[in-house]
Amino acid sequence: MVQTIRIEAEAREQAGKGAARATRRQGLVPAVIYGAKLEATLVALDPRDVMKELHKGGWQSHLYEVAVKGGGTERTLMRDVQFHPVTDRPIHVDFQRIAPGARIRVKVAVAFLNEETAPGIKEGGVLNVVRRELEVLADPDAVPERFEIDLGEAAIGDSLRWSSVVNKFGTRPVIGDRDFVVCTIAAPTIDEEVTPVVVAAPEPVKGKGGKAAAKPAAAAPAAAAAKAPAKKK
Repeated sequence: MVQTIRIEAEAREQAGKGAARATRRQGLVPAVIYGAKLEATLVALDPRDVMKELHKGGWQSHLYEVAVKGGGTERTLMRDVQFHPVTDRPIHVDFQRIAPGARIRVKVAVAFLNEETAPGIKEGGVLNVVRRELEVLADPDAVPERFEIDLGEAAIGDSLRWSSVVNKFGTRPVIGDRDFVVCTIAAPTIDEEVTPVVVAAPEPVKGKGGKAAAKPAAAAPAAAAAKAPAKKK
């Protein structure tokens, strides 16, 4: 199951672009905690803490306890991070507060097991991944680190679907109207070798006596064939 990660934060009193710019001048990242039908909480974060989580990957499915200095602790999901267009540094973070007893909507990565021993792969097939993440509704205390699909018996032409996930951990897919495809084993692509066609030269036409007929002389240009007019004396 996903571990809850603690992030230290400082309270902010004012909202708006001007206040956010002032927070950035102090070397901090402005952030907001919203949701669960409660008033939004304005906080400021250490940019090193934000970058640490972003470098881990999968931050959208992690649980965060945002501990506000001098205040309480908010249980959240990190929903959005805005970046500076030039430096790519984080300039704002949105956290969604988790309501007690509510399911949360998260994206969970998919791991494919036994790819090297799959019959379809050994026969030259190619693993075609349709979805690398699956978006599900999950209990906040039971969010899986990843989903697994076993390719051990997958043959060429097989489609592995949501029903192929080994353990769903009590989650429910957001796409609920069908057993959607996660990956397929595609047939190998065969490049056909094109053989060049050699055109034989035409045999010479034989004349009388078995000798090859002389090629007809090329027609002289009309201007050259015409006799030049006689010069007047």
